[in-house]
Amino acid sequence: MANSRSGVDPRSGYCDANSTFYSKRPPIALPADPNLSVTAFLNSRRHSGTTALIDAATGHRVSFSALWRSVAAVATALASPPLSVRKPHVVLLLSPNSVHFPVVSLAVMSLGAVLTTTNPLNTPVEIGRQLADSCPVLAFTTRALIPKLASAPDLRIVLLDDRRRPSDDRRIVATIDEMITTEPDPARTSGAVSQDDTATLLYSSGTTGTSKGVVATHRNLIAMVQIVLNRFKLEDGAEPETFICTVPMFHVFGLVAFATGLLGSGSTVVVLSKFELGEMVRAINEYGATYLPLVPPILVAMANQSRPLPLGRLRRALSGGAPLSREVIEGFREKYPAVEILQGYGLTETTGIGASTDSAEESRRYGTAGLLSPNTEARIVDPDSGAALPVNRTGELWLRGPYVMKEYLKKPEATRATLVEDGWLRTGDLCYIDKDGYLYVVDRLKELIKYKGYQVAPAELEALLLTHPDIADAAVIPYPDKEAGQIPMAYVVRKDGSNLSGEEVIKFVGRQVAPYKRIRKVAFVSAIPKNPSGKILRKDLVKLATSKL
Repeated sequence: MANSRSGVDPRSGYCDANSTFYSKRPPIALPADPNLSVTAFLNSRRHSGTTALIDAATGHRVSFSALWRSVAAVATALASPPLSVRKPHVVLLLSPNSVHFPVVSLAVMSLGAVLTTTNPLNTPVEIGRQLADSCPVLAFTTRALIPKLASAPDLRIVLLDDRRRPSDDRRIVATIDEMITTEPDPARTSGAVSQDDTATLLYSSGTTGTSKGVVATHRNLIAMVQIVLNRFKLEDGAEPETFICTVPMFHVFGLVAFATGLLGSGSTVVVLSKFELGEMVRAINEYGATYLPLVPPILVAMANQSRPLPLGRLRRALSGGAPLSREVIEGFREKYPAVEILQGYGLTETTGIGASTDSAEESRRYGTAGLLSPNTEARIVDPDSGAALPVNRTGELWLRGPYVMKEYLKKPEATRATLVEDGWLRTGDLCYIDKDGYLYVVDRLKELIKYKGYQVAPAELEALLLTHPDIADAAVIPYPDKEAGQIPMAYVVRKDGSNLSGEEVIKFVGRQVAPYKRIRKVAFVSAIPKNPSGKILRKDLVKLATSKL
């Protein structure tokens, strides 16, 4: 165990000699074979499960044998002419949750090719930026989402939800159903894949600024898969569970847990293509779900029902994205006493979970993100002096572990600012770790807004606002919201003579961004407060906005 190290306080996990906190959870062994893909690792795990995936809407079931045959077939089709996908080609997956999402993900990564995903709610312009940065050779998408790929007229497309038609877009080269009927050919898919090869390229706003490609290796994913399976007590031989997948598979947690990791445990993943409370409750009961991962707004909605929802065999709700308040936890427990609440903290840059509560007892420490994940080290660093701090002192959280990203794609300066000496990742979150080793997130050094679990970068919205002919200056801040957690609020300086209204500002931004990025509140000011170097004093604006609550 980490806390058996010499000089480490067994209660807090803190080592005074090197100012480092060590995980109190037992370490998890990682595979030593250097030539191993995350797909091969998952396929090698033994379990007693029979059904891998269920489409919640149709009831269609995919057995584990059918899953792995489909992965091999799609990988063969990808590797064969005319597609000839290979390492290090990038493949885009633009899709809502579906039973095809894990098949495509695992097939792409099995070849050593790189999987990149994006939010289907993003606009064609936003998706175009990611395409320009990641340069995919192929895209898997649905017919309805093809218009969002308008910026890539030569990008080949595989349809996920339909047959080909004579009038189709010339870019459509295949369908997933055609690929799945391909006879698997190990000779075409047996190229060496190293744990150090890039597996995924997910996009994150990082600590500041606009979206950046997070380069994660097979080693990163394998390490996080092991942590996920350990967290859910799904090591080899454990009784399979049934999970309802409400979280988006294009997001790091959805991808690592539900499109990959849990499939190595024998558990069943019930896939919701989109979230709707009534449909979720129906699926929980119809398919006997035992685990429900969700974001805080869903948990709040469940707690606020006038009468308890019927939850059948459900035993655990897993919340991530933002800490839950004491009021929310107690309200949920009162309404659903048979369901444990577990929480987690993580980043795209950590390939998922960095800390978590893994039992009802741990979750009773209100406001905590939990204990550090296995194989994890942490430091709390004073943002001003750079000094590492001890127990119960607040500073920026730095994390180190086998799941920390390799780099930001083509962004050496951003990489150097985030990945510092000796493999430490600067999270941009102000935190402290208490005397019992529990992590608490106090504030964000990074300037992200968390809207219903989605990351919104103020800098992106500010740049857009400044393109309006009547706006002289603008700043965007997080504004507290009971349902969403936070909403983007804009402070706007009008140009002289302008009568621009708040409604016009909201509509201007809303036409150009995904729904979750929309400005939802506007205030007009004579000037945006800034420090001598020109940096927006966002905290001053937050105080101004919340002083009226």
